[in-house]
Amino acid sequence: MDNKQHINLQVMPGGKLTGNIRVPGDKSISHRAIMLGAIAEGITDINGFLKGTDCLATLDAFTQMGVSIKETNTGQIQIEGVGLHGLTAPNGPLNLGNSGTSMRLLAGLLAGQRFPVTLTGDASLLRRPMRRVTEPLALMGAKISANEQGTAPLHIEPVPKLQSIPYALPIASAQVKSCLLLAGLYAQGTTCVREPTPSRDHTERMLQELGYAIQYRDLETCLTGGGTLQGHAINVPGDISSAAFFLVGASIAPQSDLTLQQVGINPTRLGIVHILRAMGANINISNVEKRCGEPIADIRIQSAKLHGINIPKELIPVAIDEFPAVFIAAACAEGKTILHGASELRVKESDRIQAMADGLNNLGIVAKPYPDGIYIEGGKIASGTILSLGDHRIAMAFAIAGLRAAGEILIKDCANVHTSFPGFVELAASIGLNIKVLPSNHQSQADL
Repeated sequence: MDNKQHINLQVMPGGKLTGNIRVPGDKSISHRAIMLGAIAEGITDINGFLKGTDCLATLDAFTQMGVSIKETNTGQIQIEGVGLHGLTAPNGPLNLGNSGTSMRLLAGLLAGQRFPVTLTGDASLLRRPMRRVTEPLALMGAKISANEQGTAPLHIEPVPKLQSIPYALPIASAQVKSCLLLAGLYAQGTTCVREPTPSRDHTERMLQELGYAIQYRDLETCLTGGGTLQGHAINVPGDISSAAFFLVGASIAPQSDLTLQQVGINPTRLGIVHILRAMGANINISNVEKRCGEPIADIRIQSAKLHGINIPKELIPVAIDEFPAVFIAAACAEGKTILHGASELRVKESDRIQAMADGLNNLGIVAKPYPDGIYIEGGKIASGTILSLGDHRIAMAFAIAGLRAAGEILIKDCANVHTSFPGFVELAASIGLNIKVLPSNHQSQADL
C-alpha cells in the first residue's frame, strides 16, 4: 500500500464473518497517550499503540519538539517525558497529515508553550473548521490565528500566561473539550468545560491515570493549572470505531458469528452498540475488566434481522465516528432509518452525509441527505463504484456492504484506511470478507 493516492479496494459479494480477532489499538487513546506521556515527568510505556498514520503524526510532532520516543524490543512505545514546560521549538511547521484530533488537541497543549509554532496538514485537514478551538483559546489569552475561513494552518505565539475560563460548548465535542483542558494545564486558575451532552472522556481518564486531579459536576469537567503529570504504563484497548465495521458486517451477513477480543467499551463510545441493538442486532458483551482507567471487554456478534429506526439524538455524540458503518446497517435493514441532529458529519475528513448518500444511491439504495442527517430505506445492494473521497471510514463502510451486495463493489481512493486501521484488508479477509487491493486502472463490472 505504498502508492498512496492510487489504492482501490475490490469487494466481491457474499461471505460471512466468523472467528476470534483483535482490532488495532484505539486511535483516540493512542493520540492522548503520546501527548500526555510527552509532558509527564518520567517514563511512559504504551502497549497496543495504534501505528496508523494519524497517531504517527502525533508521535512525530513530539519528536520534533525534543521528546525522546522509541519502540522497545517487545513492541511498546516508550516516552521519556519532559514535563509540562520541557518541550522545545520545532525546526519548522508541524505537519499533522490528515489528523483533526492531533491539530485540535495540540492547539490547546501548545497555546501555553514558550515558543511559536505552526500547525498544518494535508488538503483535507486544511479544510476542516478550527474556529471551534481558536475562539475559546483566544478567550483564555492564547495568541492563535487561522486563515480567513477559520481553517489551518494555525499559528501560535507564546504568551506570558493563559487564564482559566468557564466555557459552555455549543455542541458536544471531545476534541474541543480536550483542547481546552490541555490548555487549562498551563492556565492560571481552574478551567471548566460544560457540555450539552456527554462526549468521549479519554482525556479526563488518562489525566487522572497520570496523577492529575479532575473535578466533575454534572456535565461540567474542571481542572486547575500548574500541576504535574507522572509517567505511567498505558494499555491501549482495541478501538470500538474500528470494531464498528465488523459489528455491522457480522450483523448483516447471514450465518456470521464473530468475537472481537479486548475492545474498549468506554460508555462515551458505545453509541454504535446501542444503535445496532435498537435495530435488532445480536451483540453480547462479556469478560469486562478495567485497564488504565478504561473498561474493556470481548464483543460477540451473530447475524440478525435488522429493522430501521429513528436514531436518538442523545446517541449522536457517542457514535459520531461510527455513522458510516451505521448507514450500511440501515441499508440492509427492513424499513427506514432516519437521522437528524448530526450536522457535524459534514465537516469530518469528508462530508460524510453526502458521501454516504451518494455511495448508497450508486448501489441502488434510496438515501436522501438532510442538512443535519440522512434518510435511508433498506433494500438490495447492487454492484457499483464508490468514491471514498480519501475518507478512511467511508472506504471501510462500503467494503462491509459487499457482504450483502449483488455484485462487485469497487471503492476508489482508499489509501487513508491506514490512518486508523492498518491491516484492515488482511484482517477482514481472514474472517471471511471477499476483499483485495487492486491496481488503480481496474474497471468495475458496473463501469463497463
